[in-house]
Amino acid sequence: MHPEMRPDGSDAAGSTGSGKPAIRLRGLVKHFGDVAAVDGVDLDIADGEFFSMLGPSGSGKTTVLRLIAGFESATAGTVELGGLDVTKAAPFERDVHTVFQDYALFPHMSVLDNVAYGLRVRGVGKKQRRERARRALDTVQLGHLGSRRPTQLSGGQRQRVALARAIVLEPRVLLLDEPLGALDLKLREQMQVELKQLQRSLGITFVFVTHDQEEALTLSDRIAVFDAGRIQQLGSPREIYENPASAYVAGFVGTTNLFDADVSSRLLGVASEHAVRPERLRLSGAEDTEAARDGEIRLDAVVTETIYLGAGNRVHLRTDDGIELVALEQSTGTRHDADSAEHRGDHVTVRFSRADVVALA
Repeated sequence: MHPEMRPDGSDAAGSTGSGKPAIRLRGLVKHFGDVAAVDGVDLDIADGEFFSMLGPSGSGKTTVLRLIAGFESATAGTVELGGLDVTKAAPFERDVHTVFQDYALFPHMSVLDNVAYGLRVRGVGKKQRRERARRALDTVQLGHLGSRRPTQLSGGQRQRVALARAIVLEPRVLLLDEPLGALDLKLREQMQVELKQLQRSLGITFVFVTHDQEEALTLSDRIAVFDAGRIQQLGSPREIYENPASAYVAGFVGTTNLFDADVSSRLLGVASEHAVRPERLRLSGAEDTEAARDGEIRLDAVVTETIYLGAGNRVHLRTDDGIELVALEQSTGTRHDADSAEHRGDHVTVRFSRADVVALA
């Protein structure tokens, strides 16, 4: 059976049918004993795309990456790279390279020799491999540190060395398995920017595995959200965030207000699951007695907690009929910008547009 076609000409796996994708997975299954770690994945990843596989531990995303790399063999299904079936090919026979979270650098070698190592294994001459290694280090802005040992570098610098060692081999596809997971927050954010710029300048297909929703939204051209070995939703960051396909996706990607069938029936007159993002809720004081406008939901609520976030506040609310809500307010000098504890118990009015409420499958 062919994947269902979409209005934009792409199918359910993401293929537009124009040219061969960098990666094509069809019916991919991987069992570990009785456990289906990957359970029927169909996916196309385009040439030059920054593609992220997002999900919690045990969702199947890393196993899919290992199946693409050849570190695991598929129980069923196929893996194609550039139109070539590599399902049974060894890792060294595939035009991919993998960057791991732990960097896997040789501590006894210089940075330059670490980067040149893969070329040495391939039999590239000493002069050429050192020139290519220097260019790769220049690409990641570490050309001046080629003589140092990895132990003399910071975590971010070691991560860039690992990237240089990968890109010097000029793979068609670069696989990144939570490469920023060991970095502190500030360095992680800096590396996200550098990684996106590097991918754009090189034009290599990046396949990025992460459990960090914000990281996936920041970096990706498209995201596949995984759970229980399957892709739960595939789309651009904006599509995934603003139009989640299910309660699972809505709850996993960012913070959201989930309405079950009962609450949806009371608020919307429709007995099925819905969601609305916290930033879509508008708060005003209890003195706001104006009735709901056309296309608007109006609720009376009490503040149960206010959490200061720096750029804004996350306000937890309970409506008069017991519905739990979360709103996000920007810091604009309003009443919630003061000490959070002062607002616990405040009576407020909550408003949001029906157009901002998303129906969930």
